[in-house]
Amino acid sequence: QVQLVESGGGLVQAGGSLRLSCVASGRFASINDMAWYRQAPGKQRDVVATITNSGSTTYGDSAKGRFTISRDNAKNTVYLQMSSLEPEDTAVYYCAAHATLLPSSYAYWAWGQGTQVTVSA
Repeated sequence: QVQLVESGGGLVQAGGSLRLSCVASGRFASINDMAWYRQAPGKQRDVVATITNSGSTTYGDSAKGRFTISRDNAKNTVYLQMSSLEPEDTAVYYCAAHATLLPSSYAYWAWGQGTQVTVSA
């Protein structure tokens, strides 16, 4: 099993910034792709950004130009730097990681519990 623990959420005013972190732990051979998703009340969960283990990134439309995803492979950690936040960014942000387990080599997507981000107008 892989455990993902997010941190860094909170309340921020519009125009402000937050940095989310997510640490992976457990018995795994490797962490492959990592990603951030978000889910606002009454809406579906949408991808915010993804990053491969070599550092290639993709962004959802809402994140382009404002958010930056990065990772530290030595720390099994992925970050999401969010700037120019808007009330529409209010959501629970979830970390996801595609991990290959030991000793089975089974690969699957693990999810964190989520961290609340609230942006006030």
